Amino acid sequence: MKKRVVVGLSGGVDSSVAAYLLKKSGYEVIALFMKNWHDDSVTISKECPWLEDSNDAMLVAEKLGIPFQTIDLSLQYKEKIVKYMFKEYEEGRTPNPDILCNREIKFDVFLNIAISLGADYIATGHYCQKKTFESKSGQKIYRLISGFDKTKDQSYFLCQLTQKQLSKVLFPIGHLKKKEVRLIAKKLDLITADKKDSQGLCFIGKVNLPDFLQQKLNCKEGQIIKIPKHHPTYKKNKLESRSFEKKSKKFIYEPSDGLVIGKHNGAHFYTIGQRKGLGVGGFNDPLFVIDIDVNKNIIYVGEGKSHPGLFRDTLRVNSKDTNWVRPDCKLEVGDSLEVSARIRYRQPLQKSTLHRTKKALYITFDKFQSSITPGQFVAWYEKEELLGSGIIA
Repeated sequence: MKKRVVVGLSGGVDSSVAAYLLKKSGYEVIALFMKNWHDDSVTISKECPWLEDSNDAMLVAEKLGIPFQTIDLSLQYKEKIVKYMFKEYEEGRTPNPDILCNREIKFDVFLNIAISLGADYIATGHYCQKKTFESKSGQKIYRLISGFDKTKDQSYFLCQLTQKQLSKVLFPIGHLKKKEVRLIAKKLDLITADKKDSQGLCFIGKVNLPDFLQQKLNCKEGQIIKIPKHHPTYKKNKLESRSFEKKSKKFIYEPSDGLVIGKHNGAHFYTIGQRKGLGVGGFNDPLFVIDIDVNKNIIYVGEGKSHPGLFRDTLRVNSKDTNWVRPDCKLEVGDSLEVSARIRYRQPLQKSTLHRTKKALYITFDKFQSSITPGQFVAWYEKEELLGSGIIA
């Protein structure tokens, strides 16, 4: 009896080829398109490509001769992703909706729907790989491996997955390069063969984030304050030998520490490391956001990409916000582990060390990192394998 696989057909080339490869391999393939956005209270319909995407997905399914259906998950998406985004930005943190979408929608809500349809697996067009081995006790362990195409590796976006979720997923194109995927699509004459990769928020499309947020978060005029490179805080930071806890804390500024150089419409519309959208000119080097104070509604900026206010070598992940894709590798209190880590998508892996304490996991980097941002995800690897991740505190 054929194994049944439900493919999340997005209307893009990657999931299209994934569906084809599964059918070619002998699986019974069903295609579902997830409609996750039509909320008129946050109107961005002009930027939302879901109608075109769903039509392309339907044409691909028709071409491949597989059943196709559209499912509406917009209510779940609004509750689990959009509300969380607004809450995080309101508190001065920067969420990653793509990682949350994978954890909460694709590999949870969508997975459960697929299982209710009798699926043995779900499949996506992610550029990553899955491998397995048996532990000494005979337990099957699933490994999340980087995609073969290093320029397209998407393992970071799946850093919140669990063993249970990995046991039910297939990544049919993870061993291919993007150009090979497009070549397969062209040979099959699929409508998605030359379609550009989607950009912007997961399932929402390319949007102007401040415009998007302003429809739920109020505008409130505040000060932009420029902090000098030679602020005493930075010198003190270099001289002190401090604990992981102290090293992981962000720099604290007061309005008297710098000069007011402009105004903004709300501190919660900005993020650490942001360069564009400040609306302030006249300096030799570009200005970067180095801190956000949503309570006082102040944005602190520094001049130049080498400004010391952008850099730290340690970050904290609270224990409750830690996810081990490989729970058998989980550290005990007091343990350390040398790993490679990244704090954003496509960042080259950075040499670092995990340190486990009672309340948190600390990551110390061999080199200072720019724009460590609360609310974002840090993922740690051992060679090509993603071991775990956490939300930066």
